[in-house]
Amino acid sequence: MAKRSVLIIYTGGTIGMIRDLETGTYKPFDFAHMYAQIPELKMLDVDLQAVSMPQLIDSSNMHPGIWSDLVATIESNYSEFDGFVILHGSDTMSFTASALSFMIRNLDKPIIFTGSQLPMGIIRTDGKENLITAIEIAAAHENGQPMVPEVCIYFEYKLYRGNRTHKYNAEQFLAFRSPNYPHLAEAGVHITFNKSAIMPHPQGGVAFMPKLDDRIFILKLFPGINEHFVKRILTMPDLRGLVLETFGSGNAPTAIWFIAAIEDAIKAGLIVLNVTQCNEGRVEQGRYETSASLLKAGVIGGADLTTEAACAKMMFLLANRNSEQDIKRDLGVSLRGEMSV
Repeated sequence: MAKRSVLIIYTGGTIGMIRDLETGTYKPFDFAHMYAQIPELKMLDVDLQAVSMPQLIDSSNMHPGIWSDLVATIESNYSEFDGFVILHGSDTMSFTASALSFMIRNLDKPIIFTGSQLPMGIIRTDGKENLITAIEIAAAHENGQPMVPEVCIYFEYKLYRGNRTHKYNAEQFLAFRSPNYPHLAEAGVHITFNKSAIMPHPQGGVAFMPKLDDRIFILKLFPGINEHFVKRILTMPDLRGLVLETFGSGNAPTAIWFIAAIEDAIKAGLIVLNVTQCNEGRVEQGRYETSASLLKAGVIGGADLTTEAACAKMMFLLANRNSEQDIKRDLGVSLRGEMSV
């Protein structure tokens, strides 16, 4: 049987940096010589090719335009490879993985994001293991089908559904969590796949939808939030979508001015999505009096969506649905396994 083929796409970030022996500084990894720089890759029974995005960036500078470029790169190479590994800075990796999960419908090949906390040039780097195992997972097949037909994040021995993750630790190698959904695989002596948690193979053909609308805002509630500032945000020109980060299970102040401002904004056409600030759990609008007013005002409950997935989903739907009604409907249902309903 022919070797599986995997395309590595480098966007920038720590994992792609290596020490320059002459200057002692770190510079981007040369993927044209990746077998020389990471000889362990020769032991993989996988045909590897690598491309870099035209402009390598720190993930703090990630934006929807690059998400669209990534989708275009995958689309142009989709028929040639069995899987894809995207090397990406960890800080905004969950945002990018979430976005790509929505922008590619009926995905039937693995797209595995990975990165590292330490550069390749550091002797204790976590990047080498993350890269090697991500490639193995991207190439893994069973009965002629990919094991994981999803957009995922692999980090520190765990594989997660990308749109279920958030980065929670800037210090430890175990940088990501998937608080409301189990991991999809775990790497030990063997890679063990949690098959019941993995998305089934799609029935329709793959479709690439690169359009996004970034006219959204995140409003995180806190005690003492200022009435004047809230009203200014809710009435910003061209604002189309608001991700409202609330307390607990979706609770917010019941002050008359706050509820009235939300109601007025929704009547004016703003789409408001309620997600919790908590790391685990879900929004249940109406469970307490402090969330019942939001439900009555027309705020959409985001269940257990992460903020990262909520932002990506809002951008995607604003650009790819024809009516406000369709956007609101699809915000409340699971499109790519991003929420429990």
